[in-house]
Amino acid sequence: MSFSIGNVSPGMGPRDALDRYGSANRENTGKFNPHVIRRLLAYLRPHTWKMMIALVLTLGESGLTLLTPYLTKVAIDQYITPRDASGLWGIAAIITVSFIALFFVSAGQRYLLSWVGQKVLAKIRSDLFRKLQRLQLGYHDNHIVGVTVSRVMNDVAEINELLSQGVITLVGDLIVLVGIIIIMLTMSPRLALITFTVLPLILLATWVFSRYARASFRETRSKIAAVVGDLAEDISGMRAIQAFAQEKASQERFERVNRENRKAYINAMSLSFIFLPTIEFLGMVATAIVLWFGGRFVLAEAVTLGVMVAFLSYVTRFFQPILEVSRLFTTFQSAMAGGEQVVKLLDTPVEIADLPEAREMPPISGKVEFDHVVFRYKPDAPLVIDDVSFTIQAGSTVALVGPTGAGKTSIANLLTRFYDIQSGAIRIDDSDIRTMTQASLRRQVCVVSQEPFLFPRTLEENIRYHSPNATHAAVEEAARQANAHDFISAYPAGYQTRVQEGGVNLSVGQRQLISIARAILAKPRILILDEATANIDTVTEAAIQQALERLLHGRTAIVIAHRLSTVRNANWIYVLDHGEIVEQGTHAELLDHGALYAQLYARQFTNSDNDRAE
Repeated sequence: MSFSIGNVSPGMGPRDALDRYGSANRENTGKFNPHVIRRLLAYLRPHTWKMMIALVLTLGESGLTLLTPYLTKVAIDQYITPRDASGLWGIAAIITVSFIALFFVSAGQRYLLSWVGQKVLAKIRSDLFRKLQRLQLGYHDNHIVGVTVSRVMNDVAEINELLSQGVITLVGDLIVLVGIIIIMLTMSPRLALITFTVLPLILLATWVFSRYARASFRETRSKIAAVVGDLAEDISGMRAIQAFAQEKASQERFERVNRENRKAYINAMSLSFIFLPTIEFLGMVATAIVLWFGGRFVLAEAVTLGVMVAFLSYVTRFFQPILEVSRLFTTFQSAMAGGEQVVKLLDTPVEIADLPEAREMPPISGKVEFDHVVFRYKPDAPLVIDDVSFTIQAGSTVALVGPTGAGKTSIANLLTRFYDIQSGAIRIDDSDIRTMTQASLRRQVCVVSQEPFLFPRTLEENIRYHSPNATHAAVEEAARQANAHDFISAYPAGYQTRVQEGGVNLSVGQRQLISIARAILAKPRILILDEATANIDTVTEAAIQQALERLLHGRTAIVIAHRLSTVRNANWIYVLDHGEIVEQGTHAELLDHGALYAQLYARQFTNSDNDRAE
């Protein structure tokens, strides 16, 4: 599963990216990043009012949580101890109403937070998908599809939990903690101070946990992304894995990545499994302190029984928000690790972007000019196109031939501006393509590639992909011109037949005919055929060649040649080698010249003619 179009430089493939991924993330172990927090909190801004309502409900929930132990103290000291049954009914009713109110307030708060959470989740994922579509193909060449999917799905889910639940929960927990401290100090300063002797131990445990948790949770985010990346790559390459009997090697590699993920997760969770029980143990110690010292104070009549019971309730509630804050801290560490990667993706510069003054490309005649073009895929990579210049007149057909890696497909990528050149200029109708919007450029320049991609949708939707508003009649006419109508009509569902994942229910030739029908319907002025008849049987090639003749009529065509018939019909042929034009001329002229083209002809095209003769 790769977004690459054409050849890429060494070190640009998914497997190389996967190998680099772990080490890159292990190095990225920086401390708290306020920029990440600010960027993520910005997603809550459109929901300010709902978050404010949730905050008010949280304040109400915190107040009711603080109120019920105090009401219990009042019930014991003022009504149970004096045996005042009539007053006890009243305080019991108030406590009951308080619990009912707490239920509805908590339910309302959780509903609002869940609603906001889903909105934020959808917004971040939409922004990520929008950014991925804007990023140049060079970015996708260098990044693993599965890791990118993990960013959009797993990391965003972690961030959502922090933004939607964490912020408000933290406020509520802090209010409860401060409120409990104030109430306990008000009821019995001496007992409160004795109870709070465990606080330094809590602070020490939290400090130790936070010191080691950040790196551990960042490691878990990188490892789960690596698992998803390896899984996606192996599933997309399952045909090759089975064809070369590499199931065992693939399984071993996946088990290694999966084992590293398991270890990273266990390491991170081990910290939580130690930290949370430590807080719970300290809570039990505080309860024992209240029972021991509070009991003695009650016997000495220094405090009332109601105060001691309230203290026990408050101590329990005191450690509940501490545990919640501890869990929130765990969530925070995980969300920060994912947030760093998400923000990094959102902040990735779009290297191929429309200029502010870019204009829509008007209807063109189709003249193409390469003017001293120089291009390499990466700054440290070798030149792929080295000072190439040529002009293609509107309506003519030009063929590009040469050995593998000569730069033929790179020229096609540059003309459609999938990549930007380092120097020189590419012009269409005497206008630099960088001065035009990319969308308007690609509406008039169409590529029919060697391996056409079909979406898992209906055949009609695939043909209509470039022209979504086309009528069924227009789709059918395009299919007829592409010689695809007959095999489409042979399916029981006809044009509504669904293409399976990867187009496996269609032959290579049928997929190519659908691709040609899509190009016919798009009506481009400039057409690029990137070895469109490669790997096709002779019968299907004849149908494709006939369809291509209709498609090429009246259009400028650049044919990246593999089959002889297309090259013979070209008005002009450019021969490339190592990114340079080494020969040019007609088919007959180049054969007479006896150089590289004649050698390629002898090696490839003579064999093709012999196969046909047989």
